[in-house]
This record gives sequence, C-alpha cells and structure tokens, in this order.
Amino acid sequence: MIALVVAAAENNAIGKNNELLWHLPNDLKFFKNTTWGAVVIMGRKTFESVNKPLPGRINIVITQQPNWNAEGVITAHSVEEAIEKGYQTDCKALFIIGGGEIYKQSLDKADQIIMTRVHTHLEGDTFFPEIDTHQWTKTKSTDCSADEKNAFAHTFEVWDKNK
Repeated sequence: MIALVVAAAENNAIGKNNELLWHLPNDLKFFKNTTWGAVVIMGRKTFESVNKPLPGRINIVITQQPNWNAEGVITAHSVEEAIEKGYQTDCKALFIIGGGEIYKQSLDKADQIIMTRVHTHLEGDTFFPEIDTHQWTKTKSTDCSADEKNAFAHTFEVWDKNK
C-alpha cells in the first residue's frame, strides 16, 4: 500500500520557504501514529527542513544530486526507485510525505491519500495537487476544532483511489 500523507490548507498550500505553514500538535501526533514503524519517502528539501531522519521509521530520501547522502537514510534518485527500495524492507506500507513535487510525481502511484485539511487559506509557495473526485473517494473524515494548542480547525481525511 502506498499512501500520500499531507497537511494542506483549503487552497492546497502546504509550505512556504521550505517550512510548514502552521504548528498543529494534533496533526503531528496523527502523523507520527500513522507513519510509525513504516517507510517514509520524502524529497531532499523536505528532509533538510526536518534536518534528521524521523525516528521509528525507515527514511528514504529522493534527490537528483548524485553524491548526496545523509546518515540514517536510504537515498533514491526517483519516486520509482524509492518505492522499489521501500518494498525491499519488511514494511507493508509506504508513506510519501512530501514535498510538493514528490506528491505530484507519486499521486498516480498511490492507493490512498491521508490528509489533514487545515481550515484556512494561507499564502504558500508549495502546494498539494488538486484531488480529482472522479479518481478518489473520501472514505473517512474526523473534524477537530481549533483550541489553545491548535490555531486552526482541521479535518483528518482518508481518500481511497477508485478501482
């Protein structure tokens, strides 16, 4: 199973200047619980914004730079190579976690989109692709209100690819 995991504003903005647009502890916990013990695949810029391998997961980083490497990660040079390396592990689920270009390249390879829809419109320079509702069906939706720790209301959504 290949799933894209993303937090996106209502205008699909996911980041600006290689940083997230918000700090939502609910979403961070949801992300950790979703991806724990699995393979996470990300682009080099996303990895550099996190600045270390995510603990408890096998980290695969996609880069075009031939000699790039980082401690604790597996390097790949395409989405296809990253997926292949992910399936060579014992993990049954591969989670693609960004950034924008990696999402675009992998959307047609995914079985599922696990999205935190953040109920705001923010300016960004990186966006998640528009979800085509002819190809995807929302199968789960859990609303969360804004509170003292989470600045924006948000909804955890699961989208399954139509067969």
